[in-house]
Amino acid sequence: MSDVYKIKAAAISNFPLYRGLARLVGMDLLDAGNTLGDLFSTLQNHFEEYDFISLHVKHIDTAGEDKNFNQKVELIEQLDRHIETMIKLKPDVTVVTSDHSTPAIMGLHSWHPVPVIISSPWCRPDGITKFSEYNCLKGSLGRFPATHLMPLAMAYAQKLGKFGA
Repeated sequence: MSDVYKIKAAAISNFPLYRGLARLVGMDLLDAGNTLGDLFSTLQNHFEEYDFISLHVKHIDTAGEDKNFNQKVELIEQLDRHIETMIKLKPDVTVVTSDHSTPAIMGLHSWHPVPVIISSPWCRPDGITKFSEYNCLKGSLGRFPATHLMPLAMAYAQKLGKFGA
């Protein structure tokens, strides 16, 4: 990531697969603990050291794989309460999304699009006030290939060169 995007990047995750992927792309691995509180404490403790931090929450996916809808809802609500911690840090860009959909009714990863929200001082308001699959499809980002997400985040961070002629 440092070679391609010219940024200092870190990953906060307690799941081996994502830690391995982060290491593969040259991100620093930060010790994360096991709870959402631990993940966000790690974010607070290292926020100023990095240009980019990926915070991965595995528990929600696991609840979906276990077909435990109520636990998945509870964990998403817990995550919502921790978002304020991140907002107080005032990142240049915040992206909230998922690597795949895991509907609890199916108990497995699916083809469904995942919601994406990007927040930055340079975003244009689009009237969407709720973060959900349905509302994100109606937002200004619509549907796009996942390979476009990092360039969008970098653009909103003003880390790209001049756009256009």
